[in-house]
Amino acid sequence: MAFDGLFIHSLLKDLVPTLVGGRLSKIYQPFDQDLVLIFRKDRKNYQFLISANAQYPRMYLTKQNIANPDKAPIFVMVLRKYLEGSVLQSIEQVGLGRIVNFHFSNRNELGDQVKLVLSVELMGRHSNVILYNQEDNHIIDLLKRINPDENRARVLLPKAKYELPPLKPGLNGLTLSESEFKQLSSESQPNEIAQKMDGLDKDDRTELLGYLEDDYTYSSFKTFFNQFDNPRAFILKTPRNKRKIFCYLPYHLDLEKESSNPDLNAGLDEFYEYQATRDWVKQRAGQVERVVKNEQKKLTKKVKKLEKQLDLAENSEGYRIKGEILNANLAQVKPGMTKVSLPNYYENNAPLEIKLDPALSPARNAQKYFTRYKKLRDSIKHINEQLRIAKDDIRYFDSIQTAIDNADPQDIDQITDELINQGYLRKQKKNKRRKKITERNLNEFKLSSGKHVLVGKNNYQNDWLTLKKANKSDYWFHVKNMPGSHVILRDDQPTDQDIKEAAEIAAYFSKAKNSAHVQVDYVQDKRVKKPNGAKPGFVIYTGQNSIEVTPEEKEIMNKKLKNKNHRTS
Repeated sequence: MAFDGLFIHSLLKDLVPTLVGGRLSKIYQPFDQDLVLIFRKDRKNYQFLISANAQYPRMYLTKQNIANPDKAPIFVMVLRKYLEGSVLQSIEQVGLGRIVNFHFSNRNELGDQVKLVLSVELMGRHSNVILYNQEDNHIIDLLKRINPDENRARVLLPKAKYELPPLKPGLNGLTLSESEFKQLSSESQPNEIAQKMDGLDKDDRTELLGYLEDDYTYSSFKTFFNQFDNPRAFILKTPRNKRKIFCYLPYHLDLEKESSNPDLNAGLDEFYEYQATRDWVKQRAGQVERVVKNEQKKLTKKVKKLEKQLDLAENSEGYRIKGEILNANLAQVKPGMTKVSLPNYYENNAPLEIKLDPALSPARNAQKYFTRYKKLRDSIKHINEQLRIAKDDIRYFDSIQTAIDNADPQDIDQITDELINQGYLRKQKKNKRRKKITERNLNEFKLSSGKHVLVGKNNYQNDWLTLKKANKSDYWFHVKNMPGSHVILRDDQPTDQDIKEAAEIAAYFSKAKNSAHVQVDYVQDKRVKKPNGAKPGFVIYTGQNSIEVTPEEKEIMNKKLKNKNHRTS
């Protein structure tokens, strides 16, 4: 189910007692559509995420480490001015809709108390976050400013009067009495009742219909709706492995249970962790990915062109043969001829048609074929060298794309720096000082034996991990002949099980992460070297062993140590 009205109702069961009465201490906007509000209450900090993402708008308490950007957007500056230090007085849902109002109390520059509302509208592509004054309903600012010609239903600009969007509420199943249900059921079929209920998405309506078809009574009706007052988090999968989250366990949908959590917020945090990270990475890596895709496209075309040239050069013997046959039969070639047919003594004197330049003498025509032959043969070495360089560059950009796929949002700056230093991106006018790589930047895993594994997520991290951080006796892992992370097992005498688990991690953090059979090389770190002048992330090694593994995401990520990467300020 999505963030429909009943899901929001369930979520507020936990949010209201946790946040109301808390002081809003920090506000930041890590990404275009996302806000993070830090509330302080009872000597604890609560990190509250609000996302107006069109595909999956949401809000929940999160423990994810989300980087605070160096430069605050205008909307955040406004929120800080009006809300920072204010007390959250109440949280109210508009009916069973997807609009939630956060009521704050603060004092202005004159010391007068002002009441402000932060309205969170979780409505697909129309999602927004709007700050307005409760006394006169005038909008102070909003996350997405909408031009009047884009939305004629209401004006969504600063200083305009805040109005609710057009709503078509249905019946509230949470408050519907038994007598009202009996009256309704005497006039309507179960599917009609399901359609009349407010706050339900398609999955919820299907589930409610299942309850009513099993037992068309008020008791069955209330059993369904009572679940929303006692929510838990249930993550389920469709037959096509699409993950969905519910605040109750559905029985009438074709879904397989993956996991559950008594804490709905914690379940939401787990459910959205991967998808949110990928979305944030995509936002930050937009320019980098465009460069990577353009370079890959150009290099692929270049390789095809070079391969055609190589094929032509390697099959250039025909030019030499034509030159020899012309030289052997100059008497039969008359000036001004455009072609001639001569016996090919390499093919049992079968006739060979040879094109001629009528402006050249017979001898000069023969010499032209020899010159073409020599030029093509001499080009083979150059073409092979150009092919090698182009294919190395393709592998390099494959490694950059793999790094983006494995990145956390805060890793994108390092990838951007790398492409600037390699000359693929222009240097920024304001040259940011590159942050020093530390162990906190890496992914860290704990194997079943208790031993630790470190994983680099981009080429700079890979170089630092392999060449500086690792002990020479540690074991180094890398997927065979494919872009992937450098992986270090911090032990000099690993067991077979240690090697298998570390290899699975290396396979997962590579281009082959979705493959069933992945070859992974492993060797002691002292046997890994970086050639002079090699691009970031490129190393050579000798004396390696190999193991074939199948990376299983759930097993691997269960070994990951959480809360390593500290949020920057």
